[in-house]
Amino acid sequence: MPIISTSGLSRTFRTRHGEVTAVRGIDLTVRPGEILGFLGPNGAGKSTTLRMLSTLLPPTGGAATVVGHDLLRDPAGVRRKIGYVAQSGGVDPQETVRSELVLQGRLHGMSRTEATARAAELARDLDLTELLDRGSTALSGGQRRRLDIALGLTHRPALLFLDEPTTGLDPGSRTALWTLVRRLRDEHGTTVVLTTHYLDEADALADRLVIIDKGVVAAEGTPAALKAEHAADTLQDAFLAVTGRTPAPVEHAPVAV
Repeated sequence: MPIISTSGLSRTFRTRHGEVTAVRGIDLTVRPGEILGFLGPNGAGKSTTLRMLSTLLPPTGGAATVVGHDLLRDPAGVRRKIGYVAQSGGVDPQETVRSELVLQGRLHGMSRTEATARAAELARDLDLTELLDRGSTALSGGQRRRLDIALGLTHRPALLFLDEPTTGLDPGSRTALWTLVRRLRDEHGTTVVLTTHYLDEADALADRLVIIDKGVVAAEGTPAALKAEHAADTLQDAFLAVTGRTPAPVEHAPVAV
């Protein structure tokens, strides 16, 4: 059974200049245990699609089932089964790593004892144990991203959404995060859906890619299959063949891991 299945999923926004259709009808299937990457030029609709699937934005058309729950009729059921890590993160600068993790567990209905035990487990799994009593403002970029992901995994979701998870990280921190994502899939069976502007990241990390352009799925397949289909030496060449555009440049703000 697919962990995500969509049919004609769409989203239209009302602006002062009239309606703007950001997503025109996405048909998509995601298998359990898959690492799926969303690619697309700026404004293509990939972030809007991710926000709809994670219940942050209601669709205006189409249908979808996410982790066995109807996206339109049961968004609360979807939220109980998914984790979401935003590009900007969401930690409180006044809190320690431990207090953030314990609070997240409490918000998911755990007792304080359960939440404390889960915080320790997550800290061990994500290499945060020595940082538990450190304030979030004292963390490096890579450490903050690991904390963001730990918060998204508190309730052991079957499906984890990552929005531009490595933007602003140095190459070493990015590679460490790739290893973590693979381990989540391999050791826990977590399905991961991520957006990224880094084509090397998409090529190295994703089992399958979906290229979204002008609000529809323009191409999909494994990185190797997409390159072969378009006789491309690199994923960037395949991306250019599909969309007619190169990916938007990403601002780098290197930080220590």
